[in-house]
Amino acid sequence: MAIRILIADDHGLLRAGLRALLNAEEGFAVLGAARDSAEALELSTRLRPDIVLMDISMPGGGGIEATRQLKGTLPSVRVLILTIHEDKGLLREAIQAGADGYILKRALESELITAIQAVMRGDLYVHPAMTRVLLAEQTSKPTSSTLVEPLTNRELDVLRLIVQGYTNRQMADRLNLSIRTVESHRANLMDKLGLHSRVELVRYATENRLLDEP
Repeated sequence: MAIRILIADDHGLLRAGLRALLNAEEGFAVLGAARDSAEALELSTRLRPDIVLMDISMPGGGGIEATRQLKGTLPSVRVLILTIHEDKGLLREAIQAGADGYILKRALESELITAIQAVMRGDLYVHPAMTRVLLAEQTSKPTSSTLVEPLTNRELDVLRLIVQGYTNRQMADRLNLSIRTVESHRANLMDKLGLHSRVELVRYATENRLLDEP
């Protein structure tokens, strides 16, 4: 079944571009496009999309307030914030409002696809340029002091890709490994680190300066 998407942005060219891009992608279907916050809420209620691509700066209260209202009435709808702002305050507000992801408009097309897929899996997606900001908010998660065994180079590769939102299949293709081998590396590093979620992995990777490619 296709992922049903609603686009909410006040720029017509961007709406048209995103619609064309996503409709051309297998497994995606754009249900409609909203020009402001009020229309985004109205269309979400009527069309019941799986995910809303929500511009953070729209007329009628903005994307963060629209996200808060949408999550209050339709909590199962995922929201991926779209923005030009690399601002830690806005990221914090978006997550607190219930957003499931935060991606910059300068992202590559492939990054947007990855973000949508990650959010639909139930992961919290944050554009790599903003990842360090998210980690500052996670104050009660394990740190590097919990590491008993050192990670292998391949486990570090898998960790970086998990943080960036890659699926097991995408990691296997990127690293030229079998899916079973990727799953084994993933299980090993989670066990070594004592971590259980992607958000915890993001915090660990950032604290230990592992997000940049070697």
